[in-house]
Order: sequence, then C-alpha cells, then structure tokens
Amino acid sequence: MDALTCVEGRAIPFGRKNIDTDLIIPARWLKTISREGLGAGAFEAVRAEDPDNVFDQPQYAGAPILIAGDNFGCGSSREHAAWALRDMGIAAVIAPSFSDIFAGNAFKNGILAVALPQEAVDRLLEVAATDPITVDLDAQTVTTPFQDRFIFDIDPFRKHCLLNGLDEVGLTLERGEAIADYEERVAASKPWLARGTGIAA
Repeated sequence: MDALTCVEGRAIPFGRKNIDTDLIIPARWLKTISREGLGAGAFEAVRAEDPDNVFDQPQYAGAPILIAGDNFGCGSSREHAAWALRDMGIAAVIAPSFSDIFAGNAFKNGILAVALPQEAVDRLLEVAATDPITVDLDAQTVTTPFQDRFIFDIDPFRKHCLLNGLDEVGLTLERGEAIADYEERVAASKPWLARGTGIAA
C-alpha cells in the first residue's frame, strides 16, 4: 500500500446521499478477483442515466478526491467498491458520514475517508466546481484556495497506517524482528515443534 500524506487536486462534486456499494460498483462487476479495471464500472448507473454526469466531465478526469453526501458506502459489504474507487484514482472521499464497513474497506485499500459537517461539505462542493482542494492527513485538515480550513478526526491507528503505507502485511513485517526472536525461542525450548518447518532446532 502506498503511503498517503497529502491529497491535492480537483474533487468530483457528487454530493448525493445514501450512495450504496451497488451504485458504486454494480454486482455484475463482482465476478473478478482483480482490483484492476473496476474503475470502468464505477458509478455505471449514474453515468448511464445522465450523459452530463460529473464523472464523465473532462475537468474531473483523474481527480483524486470525491465529495459525496451523507451515509456514503451503505449497503452490502463488497470490498470491490473501494477497489473501484482506487482504480479510478480516488485517494480521499469527503462526506458527512460513511457506512462503517465501507470506511473499513476504504482504509484497508489506502483510501482516506474524511467525515465533515454538512455545511463544510456544501462549501467544498461549491469550491470543487472551479478550484482544487487539499486534504492534509498529517495536519488533519481540508483546505481550499479561498482560506477555508476544515479539521477532521481520524483514528490514530488508521492515521499511522495510511501515513506509512502499512496494510496487514506491512504491519506484520514491522514486527519481523520480534517474530524471528519468538521462533528462535520456540525452536530452542520445543525442538519437536520445529521439525519439518525449516526452523533451526
């Protein structure tokens, strides 16, 4: 997982409430176990029903930030929703609230979920129509070129992981020395457990 410290650029001003994971990525895209290519199916229904939708407007091509409405990511627990957002280049989602499961999936896939009050989100939707936005994870702020500054909360553990690009594998590798020491102690005190494992007895 890549480290995430600051996300800066255009933000897609979506703003709709109660967007569920089926709308983020329809069920027909779930047959794959690959994370690549899912961005093409992201918000497929929105794109189909509105030719002028924000996702297909050229000024938002490659935008790293998505601004959404309340209860974003509700519905099923499909991790493909986070995969699809990541594949389309989204590194941060700003909304008044998120489904707990989606927020967890986003975190595990290196996407920062920023919860801000509705008034702040409304202001950011306004700014996003014309100007870039900056999300600073280290400072826990969202700022605009117009001196807007909104502070957000984040779990310290999730912040540490995102800042350092640590997924479950990375967290385990951080403890590599302690794991190796434990395996050596077990091999010395209980050699019968080490037989056939490749651990020196």
